[in-house]
Amino acid sequence: MQHYQPPQPPVQQPPASGTVAPADTYNQPQPTAAPTASTSQQTAGPSTVTAGPSLSSSSAPLVAQGDWTKNLVHLAKTAELKKHALTLQLHTAHIMSAQTQLDGKNKAKQDVHEQKSKLEIERQRLLKALQDVNADRDKAEMMVSSIEKECAELRAKIQLISDGEYAAAKHQVDSLRAELGMPPLPSLQQTMAEKSATYLNDRRINGPVEMTTGHFVAGTKRPTVEEPIQDVNSPNKRPRGRPKGSKNKSKGSSTEGA
Repeated sequence: MQHYQPPQPPVQQPPASGTVAPADTYNQPQPTAAPTASTSQQTAGPSTVTAGPSLSSSSAPLVAQGDWTKNLVHLAKTAELKKHALTLQLHTAHIMSAQTQLDGKNKAKQDVHEQKSKLEIERQRLLKALQDVNADRDKAEMMVSSIEKECAELRAKIQLISDGEYAAAKHQVDSLRAELGMPPLPSLQQTMAEKSATYLNDRRINGPVEMTTGHFVAGTKRPTVEEPIQDVNSPNKRPRGRPKGSKNKSKGSSTEGA
């Protein structure tokens, strides 16, 4: 039986200057074996035949384990949830800020409403007081018109009497007083002026005169109530100094003894 001898590799010549070295200097291409070598290798053993399937399986694509589509959808939804959660937090902060401002405005509105209620009460009181003042003013105007009417009637009556009966009576009195050597009576104007002066003086001293209706005359002040003056000789308070008449009594006793 003839043994197989592999061919010897050719001797590599050094590359000439100016040429490029091959990319792989370690793995050199092997020469093709003769057909008899392949048949001998196939008959040599099964180990060389089973090497083919292992090389083909290493180049096959890897298959992902589990449902990766669901995981991808879950990650997308999680990212979208975070985005919407941040937007919701921003809107919530805006709503809380607006609610705080609204609470402040409501408190200010309540304060203004309370102040308005107080002002309305004060307004009603002032309107009531104004109504009372207007009523008193109307009464005063009515009283003034009534008094003016009475004054006009009294002036007409005075004029009628002074021009009629008073003039005749005064003429007779003056003539009789002249016959008796007496001075004539003062005129009516002088008598009225003296009486008016006396009336004004009494009014200034004693205060305003009350009318028949119980009201004071318009434009005058109410009389002040004067406190009674405490008597000096009252038993509650002892007078200072020497008693009254003590000096005169001592002088009288000395003269009587003399």
